[in-house]
Amino acid sequence: MLTSVALVLMMTIPGLGLFYGGMVRKKNVGDTVMTSFAVTCLVTILFAVLTYSLAFRAGTPFIGGLDRMFLKDILSDIGKGGIGNPNPLAATIPESVYICFQMTFAIITPALIAGAFAERMKFSAMLWFIGLWAIFVYAPIAHWVWGPDGIFSAGNDAAYVKVLDFAGGTVVHINAGVAGLMCAIMLGKRVETGPAHNMVLTFIGASLLWVGWFGFNAGSAVTAGMQAGMAMLVTQIATAVAAFTWMLVEWALKGKPTVVGICSGAVAGLVAITPASGFVGPVGAFAIGIAAGVCCYWGCTGLKRLFSYDDALDCFGVHALGGIVGALLTGVFAVEQYGGTAGVLEGNPGQFLNQCIGVATVFVYDAVVSLIILFVINLFVGLRVTRDIEREGLDLALHGEVVQ
Repeated sequence: MLTSVALVLMMTIPGLGLFYGGMVRKKNVGDTVMTSFAVTCLVTILFAVLTYSLAFRAGTPFIGGLDRMFLKDILSDIGKGGIGNPNPLAATIPESVYICFQMTFAIITPALIAGAFAERMKFSAMLWFIGLWAIFVYAPIAHWVWGPDGIFSAGNDAAYVKVLDFAGGTVVHINAGVAGLMCAIMLGKRVETGPAHNMVLTFIGASLLWVGWFGFNAGSAVTAGMQAGMAMLVTQIATAVAAFTWMLVEWALKGKPTVVGICSGAVAGLVAITPASGFVGPVGAFAIGIAAGVCCYWGCTGLKRLFSYDDALDCFGVHALGGIVGALLTGVFAVEQYGGTAGVLEGNPGQFLNQCIGVATVFVYDAVVSLIILFVINLFVGLRVTRDIEREGLDLALHGEVVQ
């Protein structure tokens, strides 16, 4: 678990920072990598102060309690008095380790949103948005799906609807992708766009994400056993299949396979297998990989053109669509032998319906609350930099630094 914590933190800094940093124009690289770093610091503080308690402590089916504010009274020894970790999803590890593990998830989720508003959002507005979003969107949704008494929690016997989300398809990826779309809509299109300035940075970032994702998915078993091993295996298969599928689709439609394309395809595969990783086998991984490669490519090209929104680095196209594909197909390909719950193919069509309810609820709640937060921030702080700053580049104007 300690290794998984380090791997997941590596996904945000440096993984996501480099992945996004390579795809923006050179004059905005500093702001992009700074965003990943600043979000890591801000969310760590908020998680320790408030959001861990709201997300992962018992309270109501909709939000947790406040008994762990400032992480007071955390259990230092799971053997002391036989209490164990108070969260049923992590019964065998110290609460301090579980806090660190979940903290890294809480960090990368809002950091992903930055892909949608890259190159045009005020740094101050970004900090306000991420802070409020972490409290009012991430914490409740994490509690619904992973809280001990959450309305969708598979570990809660009294849950209204049991949604399978092994490592964050709904909590992390759909959540981040939908918020990203709301940001893109509220901010409007960039004044000018350009090609990725450094595909090697994007390649390095995507590679770090792929490696780090084993901590994300296999670590979510919270124990070293068959489920962790299967999560690792299907993560590797689905990612490779999705990246290869994206490459073939792009090659067929545009005549050339690109580095940024195959890297985006790999991330799409990683996203899609995330909710399914502890529940499906290799056959499901192949199917999810192909679906992610095709659907996310369409989301980043056809869908974006159709609705004409400027999702700068395809946060919605990769994370929301990939998360939706993965979450829904989890309900189809779940194998009872691996994760304890059967899917449609094993005679349990009700699980697919549960997945649909979970996806739809998260989508709507996230969209509405994100828009409210953005509207309030726009009223008091303003969301977007001036056109002159945008043309000059955010690095020099906002941070007083440039990449030589």
